[in-house]
Amino acid sequence: MSPSSYSLFRRRLLRAGAGATTLLAAPALVRAQALVPTPPQTEGPFYPVALPSDADNDLVSVRGAGAAARGVVTHITGRVRDTAGLPIVGARVEIWQCDAQGLYDHPRQSDLGRRDQGFQGFGQTTAAADGTYRFRTIRPVAYSGRTPHIHFRVVAPDDRRLTTQMYVAGEAGNERDGVFRAIRDPRQRQQVVVSLVPAAGLEPGALAGTFDIVLA
Repeated sequence: MSPSSYSLFRRRLLRAGAGATTLLAAPALVRAQALVPTPPQTEGPFYPVALPSDADNDLVSVRGAGAAARGVVTHITGRVRDTAGLPIVGARVEIWQCDAQGLYDHPRQSDLGRRDQGFQGFGQTTAAADGTYRFRTIRPVAYSGRTPHIHFRVVAPDDRRLTTQMYVAGEAGNERDGVFRAIRDPRQRQQVVVSLVPAAGLEPGALAGTFDIVLA
């Protein structure tokens, strides 16, 4: 083998060795970059006893209602993924929350007669091929004993399930809320706190936020 041929052969061998090293290290790298699972949280007492006849992903506009919901319209989007970062296609995502007065659509709710009939209170959708979902709802409000929050339930096609809650960044009540404070891992706390920003490009006067969900 000529000196030039040997030099070319050696360079190729070194490149092949480097590639093999990268492949061997890949599983460890994937483990190191695994996503932190979204923390499970209590379902609370107000998951609907019966789902409303209008149970789509737009909670602000209810079929048959004379007016739209009171409150600040808020668009929530996100992705449902596993800890490896892969989208969970076809996951069912449900949300439920109180109306702008702090009232749920539930028979155990006091003052139920005052509840905003223009607010759906519950919605559901299915994650797309890339794991994305979206809801049009209202900015959550505080009520006695709780900071503003939205309840989420995710059911994957393989029947993995998660119930959690989404909180609003900057709310003074977050650190006084017992359910929120029960999340001990600071990384998981950060996961469930969402910044709501003006979304004039989507809808005048509306807010928008991103809540990504990771299933273990």
